[in-house]
Amino acid sequence: MAEWRGVAGKRTVITGATSGIGLAAAIELARRGADLTLVARNEARAADTVRQINAISTARAAVDVVLADLASQSSVRRLAVELLTRYPTIQVLVNNAGAIYSARQMTDDGIELTWAVNHLAPFLLTVLLVDRLKASAPARIVTTSSAAHERALIPFDDLNGERSWGGAGFTRYGETKLANILFTAELARRLEGTGVTANCFHPGFVATGFNRNNGTLMRIGMAISRPFARSPQKGAETLVWLVDSEEAGSVNGGYFVDLRQVAPSLAAQDVETARRLWRVSEEQTGVSTAGRR
Repeated sequence: MAEWRGVAGKRTVITGATSGIGLAAAIELARRGADLTLVARNEARAADTVRQINAISTARAAVDVVLADLASQSSVRRLAVELLTRYPTIQVLVNNAGAIYSARQMTDDGIELTWAVNHLAPFLLTVLLVDRLKASAPARIVTTSSAAHERALIPFDDLNGERSWGGAGFTRYGETKLANILFTAELARRLEGTGVTANCFHPGFVATGFNRNNGTLMRIGMAISRPFARSPQKGAETLVWLVDSEEAGSVNGGYFVDLRQVAPSLAAQDVETARRLWRVSEEQTGVSTAGRR
């Protein structure tokens, strides 16, 4: 397999790049010469992000923006079509977008919102783009997870959280972060020998706008904990390293914290659970990977 030689000149698609660690990562990756495509829901915020990147970075190419609502499977499908139409090669996909909701909500697809955004959107987008990534190899897929997965289990008998919802949305959030790791593990297994790697990471507790749209109590809680949080730049450090470094390319299916591969929870290491989740995710999104590696 060809050497990686850094992210410079490589088409890099990143979701959730208009704030927090996604924005910090986008700025740093642009500094390193990546050809960035930002996936955003809000056009004004995306334009502001592009201005920030262009003002700070020395990016040698224009930053592209593609709008999509990751809560909607039809929107994710349109996003994939647009990306495949625009770019003959895609070498990096960063599934960074994520959210937590204090109240249980349903999408138009009949899926609980946290599950739809945090797990099914990256699953669907990755499956729809994976053949292009293989054709562009060497290539990398990086997904943002969280230590919140550590006490979680996948509620296969209650995927919409009708009975298992709890903890002001934190229980559900942990389940989706566990799903990110299981998805990464099964994806990595399927990618063996293709020149594409899949890894995930925990960014740490980061001082961002995450979770501030969940009511007064959540905003107060985030404000109180902010002095103990790390900066978005520190939170993005492992993401950037997984995308850019030669060293990270030697690992496939890893879970990383602060540039080190660590063992996730026992539930996150269960091979059969990962395979079951993949099958269920295919059913929920209506895609089939039968016949693919």
